[in-house]
Formats: sequence, C-alpha cells, structure tokens
Amino acid sequence: MTSFVPKDCTVQQMQALLSSAVAPRPIAFASTIDAEGNPNLSPFSFYNIFSSNPPILIFSPARRVRDNTTKHTLQNVQDVPEVVINVVHYGMIQQMSLSSTEYAKGVNEFDKSGLTMLKSELVRPFRVAESPIQMECKVIEIKPLGQDKGAGNLVICKVLKLHVSDEVLNIKGEIDQEKLDLVARGGGSYYIRAKDGFLEIPKPLRTLGIGIDALPEELRNSTILTGNDLGLLGNVEALPTQNEIDDFCKNQEHKSLKTKKELHQKAQDYLREGQVQKAWCILLK
Repeated sequence: MTSFVPKDCTVQQMQALLSSAVAPRPIAFASTIDAEGNPNLSPFSFYNIFSSNPPILIFSPARRVRDNTTKHTLQNVQDVPEVVINVVHYGMIQQMSLSSTEYAKGVNEFDKSGLTMLKSELVRPFRVAESPIQMECKVIEIKPLGQDKGAGNLVICKVLKLHVSDEVLNIKGEIDQEKLDLVARGGGSYYIRAKDGFLEIPKPLRTLGIGIDALPEELRNSTILTGNDLGLLGNVEALPTQNEIDDFCKNQEHKSLKTKKELHQKAQDYLREGQVQKAWCILLK
C-alpha cells in the first residue's frame, strides 16, 4: 500500500485523497440570504445528518484551497442564521452544478441555474421548488476548524420543518428511494446516481457561465430541453459566432432541420454526447 501523512502532503493532494476516499457523499443544496435579503444558492458535499432528536444536519463551507477565501454562504449564515437544505435528484444535477459557479456577491444563483424560488414557511431563505425534499433550518452554531486553506466551518443546523413531495412517497407515506433518485458526490468531477452508479459532470467554468437566465425565452420554455440540458447550455462563457454557426450548419443533415422541435431534439442529442458548442450552433441556426 502507498501511505500518506497529512503534514507531508499539499492541501490540494490531501483534499483530492479525502474526497475520493470518503464517497459517495450526500449533497446539501443550501439556500441562504445575505444581510440585505439577497438570495444565494450553493451545493456542499461535506454534509450529513448527525441527530434525529433533535433533528440536526451539519454542512461545511470549507475555505477555498486555491486562495483561502470563503463562500458567500458562510458569511450569509453568520449574518442571517437560517438555511434551507434541499436535496438534489438526478433531474437537476446540471443546474445544481451550474449554481456552484463563483458568481459575484449579490448575484442570484436561482436565476443563473434556472431554478425556482419557493417561499419558506418558518425561515427567510427560499426553498428550491424543483427539489423533492426541502428542510427549513435554524443555524444554532458555526464552528471554524481552522484559518488556513481547506479548513472547514461546521454549520450546525436544527431542522424546523421538512417538506417532502408526494411524488417520492410510497403508499405507506415513506420516502421511496427509487423515486427520489438522489445524486451524491465523488472525487474530482465524479458524481454518483444512487440507483445507477458513477457519472462524470464537468466542473463549472472558472470564467463564469452565462447562466440559464441569459438563455432566450424559447429555450427556457422548451418542451424538449430538460433542466439538465439548460444547465449545460448555461455553462458556457460565450455563444458561438455567426461564422461558427454558418460553418457548422452547412451539411445537408443540419439544413433539413426546420421546426423548433427538430432543432431542440437535435441539440439535445448533442448535449447527451457532451457536445455543447454543437448544440448551441443548432439552436442559433
């Protein structure tokens, strides 16, 4: 076996080792607000349940390994000690990934990811309407684990109210894990679909994706393109140029595509293959 001693490893190396070794990890899709009331939405995989009586969840917005900065979520729960923890199912994985982009403070990740804000009943942060389980929580303690790069900050939350979609309940009123279709985090760019196994989701751009809110309305309202499709389309820095579109659409197959339905279906085929630029060329044809 190869052995590693933390003090002899770089922070990046240790994070990569731990993230791959401790997996799959559930994802806390945390909704918070800042002191001015601006919504924020961000996923965290350093997360789990630690008590049922009282019901306690803990997630950790760690200090960034790259530059030792902290996420807006941490500042928000310090200023407004409330959070909604939403679960993530497969149908929203790309939108969740897009929301993890490091947008500037005050930018609404609900808008960027195309997810819907749903008013909570007991706390100020919004719920994610597309999430099948939403847990309204009061933050009862924040415990810093260090001040150096990679150090965690344990956000200890007490669940005040839990909302579960009827669509994921069985006839006994219990949560059906198959219907829930949760995704979890692995190391690097790997995620795990609970009922299918590993899948790879490219990390969001460091140079800020345009976001789903920048997509044309006809795409956002498409009856063909899914939330995951829109998440991929929103995770580009810029749209293809007209010359790129014209060059790509010269072949006879693309010339034959006329209706909106045909264009959206072909774009979806390209998205399934990971060909986002080609999908955009078809949609802007």
